[in-house]
Amino acid sequence: QVQLVESGGGLVQSGDSMTLSCAASGLTLSMNKMGWFRQAPGQEREFIGAISRNGGQTYYADSVKGRFTISRDIRKNTVYLQMNSLKPEDTAMYYCAASSGVWSRSPDYDFWGQGTQVTVSS
Repeated sequence: QVQLVESGGGLVQSGDSMTLSCAASGLTLSMNKMGWFRQAPGQEREFIGAISRNGGQTYYADSVKGRFTISRDIRKNTVYLQMNSLKPEDTAMYYCAASSGVWSRSPDYDFWGQGTQVTVSS
């Protein structure tokens, strides 16, 4: 059974940094691309970034490029989302997701976590 568990969310101030974690079980990162998404109240889900199966490729949406970084620890089977220079508009529920599909910028993923809330105050 695949499980993705996000953690690390909370309340921060504008300009602060925060790192989210996504612990995976029931799958191995080396066989799956991992994505990060976010959804703010009343807005559509946004695909903000991903890392390939071998960790050699990453993708970032323009809204977070240069501020957010995705990394992973194969031994811990965990993916991270390092978020710097946070802005109030980054406030959202953040989700990680996994897919065994080929590397692409497609937002189609097979498995999803429950999400962790990030709130950035101004």
